[in-house]
Amino acid sequence: MFNKEEQAQIIEAIKHAELQTSGEIRVHVESRTKKGDALTRATEIFFKQKMNDTKERNGVLVYVAVEDRKLAIYADQGIYDKVGVEFWYNQVQEMTAQFKEENYVQGMSVVIAEIGKALTQHFPYDRVTDSNELSDEIMIGK
Repeated sequence: MFNKEEQAQIIEAIKHAELQTSGEIRVHVESRTKKGDALTRATEIFFKQKMNDTKERNGVLVYVAVEDRKLAIYADQGIYDKVGVEFWYNQVQEMTAQFKEENYVQGMSVVIAEIGKALTQHFPYDRVTDSNELSDEIMIGK
């Protein structure tokens, strides 16, 4: 799905996006969605990975099913309520447009950066209390 260099670029985008926020971003990539639609699958993964257990409810999952050409973003209540549905819709549209041009890593990196900006605005980094609550590693499904 992604070679090691591409994975490293995505992980770096996550780390950079999280530098100024207490928010958490994860990426899950698999070949096919196990559910009919990407949002249902993203929701399932989000809760299975306990991404809703962040202190401020500010976790965000970027989900991509490569072979099915499906994607979704699932955000926990804390950040979802702050930025509204239009923000998430726009991020999905941006990633979709990039993917159509086969700019997969670039598309994910741009969206991760935008999510990071939103998280920074609403959940700024506190060097005293902040910890990396969720791994930055890409979750790879089947």
